[in-house]
Amino acid sequence: MSAQTEFPKVFENLKSILKPYASKLTVKSDTAENYYLEGVYNEKWKKELFFGAAQIKKNYVSFYLMPVYMYPDLLKNISPELKKHMQGKSCFNFKKMEKSLFDELGQLTKQGFERFMKEEYS
Repeated sequence: MSAQTEFPKVFENLKSILKPYASKLTVKSDTAENYYLEGVYNEKWKKELFFGAAQIKKNYVSFYLMPVYMYPDLLKNISPELKKHMQGKSCFNFKKMEKSLFDELGQLTKQGFERFMKEEYS
């Protein structure tokens, strides 16, 4: 069985990390392969700010979390295992289910959301 057959399940788990924040943010895309959230219009930046997304790609499932780019100190306490999944400054790639890492990513997303709302919209 190829890893790609697990991608829809990985995607749904990563999407479930973002869904609790949809009521306070804007859902820009909600398809079988792409779930994308933006903040509301930001007067300071004169646009909506990207918050996060989960997307099925050709070789992995990506989880984007812009607050870790905006506030890099959020990453100082992440586990070495989660760090290994980072691609660039705000993207995490997964090929299979990794519940403990998804739980950690959920906590990181919660911290990022709280900081995003406090600093960008206050």
